[in-house]
This record gives sequence, structure tokens and C-alpha cells, in this order.
Amino acid sequence: MAKVAMVCSAAVLASGTPMKFIPGVTPEAMAKRKEFAKIAPKDLTSIEIPDDFDSETNWPECGHVIGDIRDQSNCGCCWAFAAASAASDRLCISSKGSVVVPISANDVCFCASEDGCGGGDIVSPWEHIKNGAVTGGQYDVDPGFCSAWPFGHCHHHGPQRDDPYPDEGQPGCPSRSSPSCPRKCDSKAKAPHNEFSADKWSFEGEIVQVSGANSIAEEIMKGGPVETAFSVYGDFANYAGGIYEHSSGEMLGGHAVRIVGFGTEDGKKYWKVANSWNPYWGEKGYFRIVRGTNNCGIEDMVTASSGSAKWSQGGVTPTNSSMSSIVV
Repeated sequence: MAKVAMVCSAAVLASGTPMKFIPGVTPEAMAKRKEFAKIAPKDLTSIEIPDDFDSETNWPECGHVIGDIRDQSNCGCCWAFAAASAASDRLCISSKGSVVVPISANDVCFCASEDGCGGGDIVSPWEHIKNGAVTGGQYDVDPGFCSAWPFGHCHHHGPQRDDPYPDEGQPGCPSRSSPSCPRKCDSKAKAPHNEFSADKWSFEGEIVQVSGANSIAEEIMKGGPVETAFSVYGDFANYAGGIYEHSSGEMLGGHAVRIVGFGTEDGKKYWKVANSWNPYWGEKGYFRIVRGTNNCGIEDMVTASSGSAKWSQGGVTPTNSSMSSIVV
């Protein structure tokens, strides 16, 4: 039998404290995804969908960015994190592994929205990245890039296990307010990532919006990870591993994540999903959710840059001879 997710009941953690979930995708954005799913063509795939596919193993030259699990801290900015991470993946894949940099979640969260910590959608971050976003890694982890995430790490729901970070709302992980949009690189930024306008990566091409399990799988196979959102219910509160399938608990709000692949275990199909709740959460930062039934609305709509998008930095498309200087 397939392994199932280990959960607790009715959004109650092991401590007995009700789960305080910060919805990062607004109700309006979730409703638009649902409406899109009603009219979008589904599963008109031109390729055969295999049982298993993992972006990190399919594009090993980009494994460093694809396998990067970030931490959104106590801020409802999952919508920007999922987009920044998937854009980093797709930029690397498009360059055939020559450009390996993290797109800044700080830039996307607070420049694509006036209140990024208050939630967003999964289209506007791609519109912002299309026009240009700088590089930037995680809090106190990736020095040298232009604009790092400014808030510290947190433990986000579920069993504490070996997670060394404080719970949301506890000392060290206070509720965060949205700062202003960054306009210059951090003082720790180093060349070639220390000049804000010159460090921006943008792309020419469409922002794809896809619905349906097979169409989503095809999009991942063609161009890499995608951003999606799903409804978080109480029974997701204590996820620790296995294939999650919603069965109980009240709906707590929308959450944006990055689908990096898919698979089958003992006949049960699943999506492999990267969360932004640090690498100690779930299955080393990932979770699996049942695939093909639109569980929790996860297959309503995904977004990404087109697989044929043309990326450039500072308005200049890198050539084969110059790409090597961009590798990090």
C-alpha cells in the first residue's frame, strides 16, 4: 500500500495549540484559479507522460537551484517565494546550466506588491520577474547576491523534530510587516551582483497558465518547475511525510508552492512539491500530494515563464562566451 501522510485532526498541533496559518494566496486569487480551471483546455498533451519525473535529476546541472528549499519566515509571501524559486529554475534550465543564481524573493515580494506579507496571487510575481528582478538568496545563507531575504528562519507547523528554528509567533520569529521595495543591493553584495539595475534578470515571452494534471506534467517536463497554489485544510497541519490527500479539517486559506516533479508509489500518483517552510519541514522541505484528482485545487492553474522564454540580465542577453562568468 502507498504511504499516507501523517497528520493530526482539526488543525491541532501536537501541543494542542490551534494552527495559526498565514494565508499567502488571497481568496480572490484562489477564486480566479478556480474559474480559470473551468474554461482552460486540459490534458491536451503532445507527449506521453511517464510514471515518474524529477526536475532535479532531469537537469542535474541545475540541481543546486532546483533543490534549494527557502524559508519565507513569518510572512505571507509564499506567492513570491514559489515564483522566485521556479524562475531561478527555469532561468538555469533555459541557459543549459550556465546561469545558476537565485532570483530574489525580497525583490519579488516587496516590489510586485505594496504588502507582500499580506498575501498575493500567482500571476503578478511572474509579471514582475518578466520586467526584471535582481538576485538574492536566503537570510544569512547566500552572501554576495544583490538582495537577500531580510527575515530570519522559523519552524512552520508540524512536528518540531530536528528543526532548530523557533515557532511562528515566538521570540525569534515575530509576525512580519512588509518593508519597502528594495532599490539598491545589500552592503554584503559582491560583484557582479552589487549594482541593482545591472543585476536584474528579465525574460521575453509569455507567462504560461496551465490547468489539468497531464498538461501540468507536460509543462514541467518541457521547461522545469512551476508555481501553483492549493487550499490548506486542518489535516495538513501536522504533515510529516508520505502522500497527502485531504480528508478532514476546516479550510484555512490558500498557499503557493512549487511543483518540481511527479511520481507513482504503489500505484498511487503524486506530485512532488517544494514548500518554503525550511528544509527541516515535511520530507526535507518537500511534500507529496495525490495527483490527478485536483486535490485541494492544486491542479486548477499553474504559472511559469514559457519554456521558450529568452532571458537577459540588465537588458543584455548573455552569449555562450559570457555565460561562464555568471555561474555561481
